[in-house]
Amino acid sequence: MKTQLNESQWQALLKEKNAEPLAFEVTRKAATERAFTGKYADFWGQGTYKCICCGSKLFESETKFDAGCGWPSFYLAADDSPIIERVDKSHGMVRTESICGNCGAHLGHLFDDGPEPSGQRYCMNSASLEFEPKK
Repeated sequence: MKTQLNESQWQALLKEKNAEPLAFEVTRKAATERAFTGKYADFWGQGTYKCICCGSKLFESETKFDAGCGWPSFYLAADDSPIIERVDKSHGMVRTESICGNCGAHLGHLFDDGPEPSGQRYCMNSASLEFEPKK
């Protein structure tokens, strides 16, 4: 079931979750946090990264790597991840946008410059993620 809320409901939900201040702009308006400023850019805990808006499982920590770009980067989405990709032609570029297929949250972008085995780099905004430590 897809999560659909209006703007004020999204803002209230993110506030309730103590999300980063930019979370609404990033997830609902496709903004991007500045490089090296997000709480997960240099975070290496073991666990699962989920969508801050709906809690869908997106990535496992084992697939996170240091791309040197200033954003959390993953080479593979979780097996049951709802991530969908679409063409993004904003800002004079053509990129592949990564979106949560459950709630429509903008997560970041997908690039073809990651490590093996996938060769992909999911470049995500920390503000679009929440982390659940391994138990």
